[in-house]
Amino acid sequence: MPTIVDHDAIVALLESTWAAIDELYTGLDDVDYDRPTCCPGWTVRDQLAHIAATELSLSGEAVPEVDVGGVAHVRNEIGGMNERWVASMRALSGGEVLDVFRRATAQRLETLKGMTQADFDAPSWTPAGPDETYGRFMRIRHYDSFTHEHDTREAVGAADRDDPAAVASCLDETATALGFVVGRRAGIPEGQRVRIELTGPAARTYSVEVTDRARLVDGFDGEATVGLTMPSPLFLRLTAGRRDAGPHVGREIVLSGDDELARRLATNLAFTI
Repeated sequence: MPTIVDHDAIVALLESTWAAIDELYTGLDDVDYDRPTCCPGWTVRDQLAHIAATELSLSGEAVPEVDVGGVAHVRNEIGGMNERWVASMRALSGGEVLDVFRRATAQRLETLKGMTQADFDAPSWTPAGPDETYGRFMRIRHYDSFTHEHDTREAVGAADRDDPAAVASCLDETATALGFVVGRRAGIPEGQRVRIELTGPAARTYSVEVTDRARLVDGFDGEATVGLTMPSPLFLRLTAGRRDAGPHVGREIVLSGDDELARRLATNLAFTI
């Protein structure tokens, strides 16, 4: 069933996240812009170029014709498109990329604020699949922007932005993949009941039951057989493939129930492309 997403809430989150990114990058120097990040091959500058580029694409600007053949971290068509945009801005200074970001996001905000809830409920292609709504697409845009913002924060040593509303929206998007993560990525076998407890901003409890397939449910009749407890910002980094869970197991990540299966789940949470 297509996902209905509140227009005003997501536009406000995009606006506040883009403003936070602007503030973060305004305080960086040339050395910071060239720092490597957790995304293979991408610097802090590249992270900003990527966010700006996606919004430029959504405003109708053509993808630059840049040869990215042989780039190891490009594994699919979307990755190739992203890399062409990023490569096209590598000759720009940090300040120039920030100017592109400001132009791209200002244009998009003007468009988004002019849309209605009916526009957000309309059918749309999304990176998560073709049979969704434009609102879902924009929730994914917020998730992507927030994730890349925190890639940069980690790279330059800035504190996380623990805005509960922003974290909650990202968790809403992540929750759509939990059946896939539990059943396919982690291979949790049939008959198991998985509970994931998240602490910190936007604390959540997720229950996933594995019957004929793994699915998110409201709760269980009995106790969970596999359990994970961790802070929600760490969960977002793990599900986005930004961290290796290993060093965190037994520390920020608490395992319960079947230890082997819980450990397998903790180390196979990533679902993003």
